[in-house]
Amino acid sequence: MNTTLRLAEQLIALPSITPEDGGCTALIISHLKPLGFDCEMIDLGPETFRVRNLWAKRPGSSQKTLAFAGHVDVVPTGPLSKWSSDPFTPSHRDGQLFGRGASDMKTSLAAMVVATQEFLKECPNPALGIAFLLTSDEEGPALDGTVRICELLKQRNETPDFCIVGEPTSVKKTGDMIKNGRRGSLSGKLIVKGIQGHIAYPQLADNPVHRAAPALAELAATLWDEGNEFFPPTSWQISNVQAGTGATNVIPGEMVIDFNFRFCTESTADSLKQRLTAILNKHELTFEIAWTLSGLPFLTTPGTLVEAVRSAIHQVTGLQTELSTTGGTSDGRFIAQTCPQVIELGPPNATIHKIDEHVALEDIEPLKEIYKQVLLKLNQASFAESAPAN
Repeated sequence: MNTTLRLAEQLIALPSITPEDGGCTALIISHLKPLGFDCEMIDLGPETFRVRNLWAKRPGSSQKTLAFAGHVDVVPTGPLSKWSSDPFTPSHRDGQLFGRGASDMKTSLAAMVVATQEFLKECPNPALGIAFLLTSDEEGPALDGTVRICELLKQRNETPDFCIVGEPTSVKKTGDMIKNGRRGSLSGKLIVKGIQGHIAYPQLADNPVHRAAPALAELAATLWDEGNEFFPPTSWQISNVQAGTGATNVIPGEMVIDFNFRFCTESTADSLKQRLTAILNKHELTFEIAWTLSGLPFLTTPGTLVEAVRSAIHQVTGLQTELSTTGGTSDGRFIAQTCPQVIELGPPNATIHKIDEHVALEDIEPLKEIYKQVLLKLNQASFAESAPAN
């Protein structure tokens, strides 16, 4: 059994359902401290939902730092009776490692730690600084995890130059896809006001469903933007619609619509709010909206980090990786507000959050090696940048 697999199994065996870390943070610290990392454990949030965060840093001789970022928490298991084996007892079947967090994202964490160990064995005095930013609140509300640590690091002027988030981004094989950005997420709860009344006397009532229907049709047909080279066009989708009292002879007094924008860098949250409100006003609706901005879009265009990752993936696997910005949000949205270059790279994501979550054994060691090669390449670049000019 190789070192990466062994550590991945040890992490999977520690139940860490959000916001519990299950001892995962302490286990990782036990590997980082002997390497010279200054490990700062930061617990945040109310006592009823205490979040454990880790900021661990090992300076290099240059000013450049790469942060490995991720989360030790996992989603609930679902019905245990439906699992083929205990979700917190790592097991092997048919060349796969099974367990909650196998793909999302304890294998990535293990690969990051072991890659760092091997890198520092080869380069004991690197130019590149290395950091770890870990949380136990990524799968939950994400209020007292990475976002709070990023705010703290900004205040201390301690933000990294590069960041790799270990989210499971690959499709069929480790390294076939990386995320160099993510769309933003803007949600709204729209309440359209009407007048409740008897269905037999519509002249004495005002049906908000009838009033809202043309506006909703226009919103659904609106082209919010055309996207760009890296992002698809912004999407507006309704997730829930509620109206009525349950009786068949009552015109409802209000209609509640939950909706969401997944938006790219061609639009802003403010511009989307203004355009949507203008359409509702155009249709002369009486309404209220409560907005929730859960994440801004971010994009890392090809440059030092992307090219190092691309090169490392091809060197280790022979694959030409695909850059993508699809999928849901991640903690990369918080890190990108202060770190100029952020990408996400992890194992295949086909079974994340599912019953019998697993990762192929053959995908584990290449992930570690990719992380290691990225460290070597960024370290070489940092040495070159810090060398005195002739």
